[in-house]
Amino acid sequence: MGRIKQNFLKRIAEGLVDEYPDEFNIEFDNNKVKVQEYSDIQSKSMRNKIAGQISRSMRQKETKVL
Repeated sequence: MGRIKQNFLKRIAEGLVDEYPDEFNIEFDNNKVKVQEYSDIQSKSMRNKIAGQISRSMRQKETKVL
């Protein structure tokens, strides 16, 4: 079974993607840098969790379009 992300992480990730839709893609490393740039998150683990959620949601959106 996979791990369940907390709701506030999902809200932050969705908010960033809605605000900056062209900046994020399916690559985790790119999203990690962009999350650091566009938010005031200080914790490295929190930043990585948000970037991972964004990568996952972008991958899901990409497969739905295809």
